[in-house]
Amino acid sequence: MKKIKTTIISTLAALSLLVIFSGFTNTYQTDQSPPPIYEFEIVTVVESLIQNGLGRSRMISKTENINYREATTIRREDGEKDKSKKKRSEIRTKAFEETKLLNFYNVGGIRFNNIATNDAMVRSKLNEMSTQGWELFSVASGVESADKERDAIFITRYIFRKEN
Repeated sequence: MKKIKTTIISTLAALSLLVIFSGFTNTYQTDQSPPPIYEFEIVTVVESLIQNGLGRSRMISKTENINYREATTIRREDGEKDKSKKKRSEIRTKAFEETKLLNFYNVGGIRFNNIATNDAMVRSKLNEMSTQGWELFSVASGVESADKERDAIFITRYIFRKEN
């Protein structure tokens, strides 16, 4: 009786392992399609948090395509480098879409209706991108403050992707 019980347990264990490994094998064999290739688009929102309305707030998008390698220096293990021959002025784009946004502050202080207006403008842009087939892939934001009590720049990058 003990021998039959041991045989049954061994058989069940072997079948379980077979099912588990065949599942991995089938997944690997059937999932041979190459990963999708995406095109990316970035919308950057710069909102000024400078008192008295002195700042400038903008939404930047639809920049021209630039090959980053033209501005890249490659450093090799031997200490030598293949330096980019381009000057900053040669890689700077002048072709982009710039949308005016309202500043968070004016002479009277913080303006909540300006924040609401900016939200509506950004939402309009995000909705337009969505209708054009762009998927909002990631959002990154940060604040840079020169004066801890008042002045700052708030930057948000919306990264979109579309399958080619």
